[in-house]
Amino acid sequence: MIKTRTGQVAVSNEKQNKLLKKLYGSVLGRVLLKTLTAPAVSRAAGCFMDSALSKPLIKPFIKRSGIDTSQYVMRGFRSYNDFFTRRIKQGKRPVDFTPEHLISPCDSKLTVHRISSRSVFSIKGSRYRVSDLLCNEFLAKRYSGGYCCIFRLEVDDYHRYCYIDSGMKSDNTFIAGELHTVNPIALERYNIYKRNCREYTVLHTDNFGDVVQAEVGAMLVGRIVNLHGEGAFRRGEEKGRFEFGGSTVVLLFEKDSIVPDGDILKNSAEGIETVVKYGEKIGIKA
Repeated sequence: MIKTRTGQVAVSNEKQNKLLKKLYGSVLGRVLLKTLTAPAVSRAAGCFMDSALSKPLIKPFIKRSGIDTSQYVMRGFRSYNDFFTRRIKQGKRPVDFTPEHLISPCDSKLTVHRISSRSVFSIKGSRYRVSDLLCNEFLAKRYSGGYCCIFRLEVDDYHRYCYIDSGMKSDNTFIAGELHTVNPIALERYNIYKRNCREYTVLHTDNFGDVVQAEVGAMLVGRIVNLHGEGAFRRGEEKGRFEFGGSTVVLLFEKDSIVPDGDILKNSAEGIETVVKYGEKIGIKA
């Protein structure tokens, strides 16, 4: 289930969910997935989505997904991917600049989980280890007792993401992997975060300590485009974008560094995702 911050039940993409159930729920579907998630197929799909040949896909997608185009700069698209990474109009995603407020890095469906001493917990029925996400046991141990925030983007979300605070960052670490959908249906059968390609960095933030931000690619064209290497960053500054495909941002916080908002904690404990927006307050400094 998905809820807005006001408690209303949000609508998800039912057609997409039915297709995923067929793919992940049958032997034939899983054989097809093995082909679809191969790197060569992903690269070919990416080339098509970058080309002018993909432009006819834009209007049907807008209609099917019910995208509110009044929020976006809608002109001069050279390809479907150009549209997919469209920019929001100025003022449509105000960033909360209160230093003690934790903000969402993106438009998404959010769940928050306490990281156990063994760094193992369950997300939608899938066993998840922080060390699997990072491929770094030493770094993962630092976040025991803290929070793992999972921001799941669907294909109709705004696919650019920002820095949650100001500070300094390490260089980006890329981990190759098979690309699978980040839709919760897939989590019933696959450990998504172990199998997907991902990229992470350590953010040395002014207000929330050392935060790991990881971007996870999705099925077919889960391309992650981060704009900066090692260096300084500012709260609300664009960090990067996802090109075509649903995607996920994961934030890891050390123990006693943040207090997530109560409605998000309550929803997460009940297995409910909360709809959040880029720059919106989702917690406070501990």
